[in-house]
Parts: sequence; C-alpha cells; structure tokens
Amino acid sequence: MTISLATRYLGLELPSPIVVGAAAPLSGDLQRLLQLQQEGAGAVVLHSLFLEQIERDWKEWIHHQESSSESHPEATSYLPASEPEHLGLEGYLKEIERTQAALSIPVIASLNGNHPGHWRDAAIALEQAGASAIELNLYSVPTSTSRSGAELEAEQLEIVRQVCGAVHLPVAVKLSPFYTALAAMTRALAQAGARGAVLFNRFLQPEVNIDTLETDGHMELSHAEEQRLPLRWIGLLHGRVELELAASTGIHSGRDVLRMLMVGAQTCQVVSALLRQGPGQLQRMHVELIQWMEEQQIDNLTSIRGSLSQQRSPNPEAFERAQYRRVLSSYS
Repeated sequence: MTISLATRYLGLELPSPIVVGAAAPLSGDLQRLLQLQQEGAGAVVLHSLFLEQIERDWKEWIHHQESSSESHPEATSYLPASEPEHLGLEGYLKEIERTQAALSIPVIASLNGNHPGHWRDAAIALEQAGASAIELNLYSVPTSTSRSGAELEAEQLEIVRQVCGAVHLPVAVKLSPFYTALAAMTRALAQAGARGAVLFNRFLQPEVNIDTLETDGHMELSHAEEQRLPLRWIGLLHGRVELELAASTGIHSGRDVLRMLMVGAQTCQVVSALLRQGPGQLQRMHVELIQWMEEQQIDNLTSIRGSLSQQRSPNPEAFERAQYRRVLSSYS
C-alpha cells in the first residue's frame, strides 16, 4: 500500500501536513531549513517581520536626514546609505528570495504587529519577493481600559482587509485564544478575505525575579498538554467557517499530528519539538504518522481529516460545557 501525506493548505500543494512554524532559530538558518525539507517538512513559515521594525527604520532614516541637514558636509558619511525600505524590510525580502530559491516547498512569510501601520505596503513587498503566502500574526496584548473588544477586533479586521485586498497571495491569520466570540471572529476573518487561521499564538509571559527585583520576559517551549486548546477549537470550527485551519502549540509527535487532523486541521505547525529534540525529530514524526496509517489501512489523509470534529464526533458534547460538568463531578 502506497501512503500519501499530500496536503493542500491555502491553495498550496504540500508534501506533508507538518509545517515548520515561525521561529528565528529554525527559519533563520537556511542549512537547517534544507535539512528539515529533507526530513519531510510540508512548508516553512519564516520568522516574523515586525511592523515596529519597519516603522523604526523609517523614523531613524527621517531623523538622520533632518538632524544632519545643517551640519558639516562631512557628516553625510554618517547617513544611512539607502532609503528606509532597504533597511529592515529589505533584509527580510532578501531572505525570502534566498529561501525560496533554495527550497522546493512553499515559503510562507510572517508579518507581526499589534496596531495599524505599514501592513499593506509590506505585504505587497513580500509578494513581489516571491513568498508563497502570508501569515498575519496579530500579536496584541490589549491594555487600554477605554477601548472595547469590538473596537480592537474591528481594527484587526481592517488590517486583514487591507492586506488581502492588496495582494494575490493567500493570507492566513494567526490568532490568540483570547476573544470573547472566537467563532464569530474567525467567520469575520473569512469575510475580510483570509483563507486560513492558525490556532493559536503563544504569548510570552513576564516573570518577576524577587531577588533582583526585576521583571523580564521568558521564552518557554510548549508542552504536549497545551495542544488541547487548539484541538478543541479546531474541532468546533471545522465545517462551520470557510477557513482552512492550522494547528499550532503543543504538537510534539506524529500521534499529535493525527489528533489535530482528526478534529479538522489542514496542517500542523511545529517549533518546540524541533528545538527540543533536535535533528531527526521531524523525520521521526513522519515515521510515527505513517506507521499508524499502515496499521489502520489508510492510504491518504482525506478520510481522517475532520472525522472527530464536533460535527462528526460520536461524542460532540466533549467539545462543550456539558463535558466540563461531567468531568468535575466524576473526578476522584
């Protein structure tokens, strides 16, 4: 029996549903990406281009132009040698071109920001550089006490509309789980032009050091139990929204990938497992995935995708509140 892991995501043909997620230690190393492609990666999401980075480059260029306009002529040697679009953004565009030329799998660019800015212009530049698709990472910690959730969501949807209206590339939106009505938000994303949604973003949480009296950010890799949150929501949304769903967070094995596919994921993004386990982990995940399919006499992923989503599950209440009450009452 010949087993196929071929998958379609955002209209792209992928050899595998396992995608290398956005992380600088992985996607910033071309040799590592070539190795991951050899291990069977279906696609790669490059590390994020931060909108703050583009805006900072622009402000620095303007500052140098204005502050040096009346200084000694020799001071012109200290000016940036190029226009602002050739600074932070230009480096990212060159990375897209270099990676796209080296790999045969799709290269997805990532835009990360939390307020209206140069999203549209940046997206156009990413398309021109040869990106296969764009992942919008709407990383936001809403701290305002005066702005409502509706205002913030409307602002994010406008960003999605601007980007989707400016490019011909498929666009996926990476979301946090912290929405009052996540299902309605995903539906609105589809109406704004998005083709996919990545569930979920993992926010960096601050730490307080009581010895040094300092507050600092800390990067912690995901653990397998964290997959339950995206698993639940993908299972709830599959078949209900016109978005292709990608699972992210807590996916560490081939069996984890199977779980996500069964509830309706089109692809699974992996980062922590690759960083923690090192070279060969992606290949091991594929071996585990294929072995299970051989045991079950399944030769492709179509028959299992969404087979345990809420719409098709023999126990649909497992995704909802009723299961919560039952588990609490039965715990011993």
